Amino acid sequence: MLQSTYADLLRPSGKVQQIAYDALLVLGGSLLVGLLSQIRIQVGISPVPITGQTLAVLLVGATLGSRRGAMAMLAYLALGTMGLPVVAGGIATAGYRAGFVVAAFIVGRLSERGWDRHLLTTMLAMLLGNATLYLFGVSWLAVLLGADQALPLGLYPFIVGDMLKLALAITLLPAGWWVLGANREGK
Repeated sequence: MLQSTYADLLRPSGKVQQIAYDALLVLGGSLLVGLLSQIRIQVGISPVPITGQTLAVLLVGATLGSRRGAMAMLAYLALGTMGLPVVAGGIATAGYRAGFVVAAFIVGRLSERGWDRHLLTTMLAMLLGNATLYLFGVSWLAVLLGADQALPLGLYPFIVGDMLKLALAITLLPAGWWVLGANREGK
């Protein structure tokens, strides 16, 4: 049974208003990812920087839901394609960016099933989303740099930082539902 996401709590009732609301959420989600992509830390010789955008991708998916979350990632990619300074890294990060769409969809779908309301299920959803990002990103690096370089340059340097980002998401999402008093099934 699908449940409301954070974004659904304020959704207007009229069809035109819903379309405008969804469009604004998609744009806002894409801009949040672009904003957090500006937080960059270069790690050693890795061609992939540590950024805040992976946290944003997972939070956007969780708060907007599967469809709006994935559309926000497509909008983010479109903004980058248009030359706006929202994309972190170069060609080496293309795999991670492709994974943004899938990860946001997966985390959004799990949130629609209520996984963002409890610590354990939120942790599982965030881990699945992050694993999806790694699957796409590390696979692309293996194509570019060779399989022997993909893990040392595209996974290992990021585990600690990603665990910290996931801890933040795992804390914020269920706490938000608790604060809103909306941690009931189907609400």
